[in-house]
Amino acid sequence: MASTTRRPSTAADRRAALEKRILSEIEELLRGGVTYTELSVEQIAHAAGISRSTFYLYFRDKVDVLLRLSGSLKTESFAIAEAWRPCDPDGGVDGLARTYERILRHYREHAALLSAINEVAAYDPVVREAWTADQDRFIDNVVTVLEEEQQAGRTPTDIDPRLAAKVIVQGGAQVIAQQVANSGGGDDVLVAAELARGYWYGVYRRPGDPTAD
Repeated sequence: MASTTRRPSTAADRRAALEKRILSEIEELLRGGVTYTELSVEQIAHAAGISRSTFYLYFRDKVDVLLRLSGSLKTESFAIAEAWRPCDPDGGVDGLARTYERILRHYREHAALLSAINEVAAYDPVVREAWTADQDRFIDNVVTVLEEEQQAGRTPTDIDPRLAAKVIVQGGAQVIAQQVANSGGGDDVLVAAELARGYWYGVYRRPGDPTAD
C-alpha cells in the first residue's frame, strides 16, 4: 500500500529559502549605511540575485518587507523575555539582568534593522501600528507574571498589573532602543543590571516589604 505521508513541497521550500535570502540581503544593505527610505526595490532585488518581478511574487512592497523583518525581530526577542520567570532557577534580579543582556545583544545584532523600523515608523502609520501592536504580547506576558506573583503573595497587591506592565515594556523598549542607537555596547551589562534592579525592586519586590528577598 502506498504511503499517504505527504512530503514537503519543493516549491514551498524554495519560496522560504528565497524569502530568507531577500530578508538577509536587506539587513546587509542597511548595515552598509543606506537608509530604508533610500533603499529601492531594484537594489533589494539585485542584492538578492532576483528580478523585480520575482521580488513582487514574495512581497507587496518595501513596507511589507519591513513588516516581516520587524515581526521576526520581535518574535525572537519575545522568546527571550517569555523564558524568564521570577522563581525559576535563572529567575530573580540577576536572572532578569541576564535576560535584558540577551535582549540587548539580540537588538544590537540587528541594530541596522531596528534603526530602519524606527525611521519608517516615524512617517508610516502601518509600520508604526504594527510595531506598537507587537508590544502587546510583551505587556500580556508581564501581566501574567505579575498576577501569578501577586496570587503567590510575593508581589504587593497594590500594584496594577497592566499599568505596571506597560511601564516595564514601553519604558524598557525606549531605554534599549536608545542604548543600541547611541552606545557601542561597552556598558550594556550595566544598563541591563539597572533595568533589572529598577523593575525588580520597583514592581516585583520592594525593599522592606515582607515579600521582598
